[in-house]
Amino acid sequence: MATTRLNFRAPSTSTAAVATVGDNNNNDDDHDTSSPKFTPPSASFLHGKWYVTHSTLPMWKTNRNVTITYTPLPNDAAVLDDLVEYQPKSSDRRKKVKGYDTPSGDVPAAYGWRGKGWLMIASSKWQVIGYGDEDEGWCVTYFEKTLFTPAGIDVYSRRKTGASPDLLSRITEEMKNVRDGNVRKLAADMFAIDHTG
Repeated sequence: MATTRLNFRAPSTSTAAVATVGDNNNNDDDHDTSSPKFTPPSASFLHGKWYVTHSTLPMWKTNRNVTITYTPLPNDAAVLDDLVEYQPKSSDRRKKVKGYDTPSGDVPAAYGWRGKGWLMIASSKWQVIGYGDEDEGWCVTYFEKTLFTPAGIDVYSRRKTGASPDLLSRITEEMKNVRDGNVRKLAADMFAIDHTG
């Protein structure tokens, strides 16, 4: 029995995002074996706490127990309160990064992040490029390059232990098949984040 394909897309920043799926172009960067049509998640899919289990963001190599909690604002449910929490590997102190996520007007399941407080000057853009309900819920986000961080990907799970080995393998393979050479490279560079204590 064939395995059901996972729901993935190329980032909107990719030229492939506007190209026709299934064309006959043999260029490797234009090759597309991903799902033929991406269905964006519902507005409430992101709500709640996620464990960031895998990433390409360099700062997470020295940190652990990384979580992100999205909470809709009472006065505007489309805007998300964004709380990132983590611990340095050498400390039990829990650190926080607070911000807001405002939906993009052009791309579904895409957001502009802006920090709160002293981080108000910091901003970034990110979007959901894959997600599903398997293993209680998982999500893959792509974030664009900023002055402080490179472009990259995060893998979220509703479970602290993360996706099962089988599902993680499927997610990784889907990323390697996304119609974007940068995403495929990032998938190969992904590392696991410790969730201990």
